[in-house]
Amino acid sequence: MRSRFTLLALGTVVAACATGAKFDMSTTAPRPDRRVGLRAGWMNAAEATWNLRVVAEAPKPAQFTNPSDPGDFGYLNSDLAFTGHYVIQGNFHGLQVWDIAQPGHPTLVTAYVCPDAQNDVSVYRNLLFVSGEDFNGRLDCGTQGMQDSVSKERMRGIRIFDISDIAHPKPITAVQTCRGSHTHTVVTDPNDSANIYIYVSGGAPVRSPSELAGCSDLTPDKDPNSEHFRIEVIQVPLAHPEQAHVVSKPPILADLTQPAAHGEAPEDIAAAAKAAAEARAKGGFTATVRGEEIVLGPRFVRTRLDSIVKARGGTGAPTVADSATLRTSAQSIVDAIVNPPAPGNGPRPGPLQCHDITAYPALGIAGGACAGYGVLLDIRDPAHPKRIAAVADSNFAFWHSATFNNDGTKVLFTDEWGGGLQPKCRATDRPEWGADAIFAVSKDAMTFRSYYKMPAPQTQFENCVAHNGSLIPVPGRDIMLQGWYQGGISVFDWTDAAHPKEIAYFDRGPMDSTKLVGAGSWSAYWYNGYIISSEIGRGLDILELEPSGLLSKNEIEAAKSVHVDHLNVQDQQRIVWPASFAVPRAYLDQLERSHGLAADKLAAARTELAQAERLSGQAQRDALTRLATELRGEAQAAVDEAKVRTVARSVTDLANSPVAQAN
Repeated sequence: MRSRFTLLALGTVVAACATGAKFDMSTTAPRPDRRVGLRAGWMNAAEATWNLRVVAEAPKPAQFTNPSDPGDFGYLNSDLAFTGHYVIQGNFHGLQVWDIAQPGHPTLVTAYVCPDAQNDVSVYRNLLFVSGEDFNGRLDCGTQGMQDSVSKERMRGIRIFDISDIAHPKPITAVQTCRGSHTHTVVTDPNDSANIYIYVSGGAPVRSPSELAGCSDLTPDKDPNSEHFRIEVIQVPLAHPEQAHVVSKPPILADLTQPAAHGEAPEDIAAAAKAAAEARAKGGFTATVRGEEIVLGPRFVRTRLDSIVKARGGTGAPTVADSATLRTSAQSIVDAIVNPPAPGNGPRPGPLQCHDITAYPALGIAGGACAGYGVLLDIRDPAHPKRIAAVADSNFAFWHSATFNNDGTKVLFTDEWGGGLQPKCRATDRPEWGADAIFAVSKDAMTFRSYYKMPAPQTQFENCVAHNGSLIPVPGRDIMLQGWYQGGISVFDWTDAAHPKEIAYFDRGPMDSTKLVGAGSWSAYWYNGYIISSEIGRGLDILELEPSGLLSKNEIEAAKSVHVDHLNVQDQQRIVWPASFAVPRAYLDQLERSHGLAADKLAAARTELAQAERLSGQAQRDALTRLATELRGEAQAAVDEAKVRTVARSVTDLANSPVAQAN
């Protein structure tokens, strides 16, 4: 055990050996599914891959690990942000910075201790933004926690750091918000280079106005400044980030009504009832949420008892009578949080807050995953986003995150059924529960197309949920990778929105073979040619796509040609492919796969492209121009006219690019 954690402290990395040159060129997934029945283990669980190669597996540093409890909630890894050749990884105990200049050997640059929930991260130039909503989170990042229910030392909102020296993050300021920040989204404005904006999604209860002035938990009919149904927008002046402040609180969820939702699976209802009965027998506190009795957590109980003591003017530990008061009022307190009463005799209101928002500034839109709804926002004025569409779905339990395809004609929402720490990918779970939902987007409307769920059944000891992912920049296709906690990583093609299809995966066995210990991929993102995954209980994983019958070498090379200086996945940027020979070759591979161009025409185009690559200067430009002209001439007779014209444009771009001119 000592040697293992000596390695952890040093940031030692396990690098996978490169696979051979033989790839799986089948267009069907292996059967039986390699993910089923994997051996359990913490750092030695069995692994399964298909069309992916493990490049490196970096364990968490010792100070972010509880060796006696690898699933300790206070040390969970959370989300990722990227700048240069660095990965910034959030953790409920602070921040980790990894240098991935050599992807096979990531090295730990710093481990910055700052306990809070969730410590989700984003970057912009030399600034780092970190979410916090924990009742124990402190402005000074202290580890001693917070004892008082009201304190000016509590931090719930957005921390801002200067990372000019990335090994030594320097606190600049903390912008306090009324609900704290569960997640946040950095929003760039194409028309405003002086500022950036942060959309804050806070899932915690509204703070006392005694702790932060102006916070109101009253319903809007009683207080027009209520925090209900709003997000908070922070403006960050880039020249003076210390002046960052809340600039607006748009009511983007106003007027929505409570949507229909499915209940829990029968086995979960039975298990919850048993746990609640056992808790009540031991003096615990329970309440019913959406028809299911739940056990109220110790922090919830402690803060409410503290409030009861103070309300009667008392001090010290709560009495038996205080506990009786809480037992009587617990249900009404929970109802006010998760099921607020309807004003008058009208329908119950919809969600009070969003969970996560993905902005797409180039298109002036954002997708909000807002608990009971997926919403489409107009963000052309980023300080004042407006809702232009909303959809609900009774198969969804909790709208969690959103991803647009590159041209913004589709949006995918994830469903965090079970909250992330429950097993929701069992063989008995319905495939449309805890899935992704894909919608077509047209101006101010979203139209449902299909569901996608990671298809391999997981055990009762593996928390599994649709979580965070990103696009893979393959030209001409909509391909996404996504973390599913202990369901692993799934790569799927949703170009045909009605028929999404898995094309690659990576998975481990459960952390423990006898009980559920939280772990798995919190987020899996594509960054400059590699898949980077935040493993909740183990560390940082780096993987690479391998060619297959479902994704060609040329398509992978075209994806790898896209490089960015930084990446916040929730601030979605338009993908632009640089001119390269891989791009038209990728399109030609797609035409072959779809039979969109006659075989002889396809072979001729490939030959001419290869010949042009061997030329240089004006001769190369002339050869590429001729090929583009020929392709435009052949497009009208082709089965896939649009794709052939796309190939022609990419060849023209190549002819006019510095790539050709430099030869």
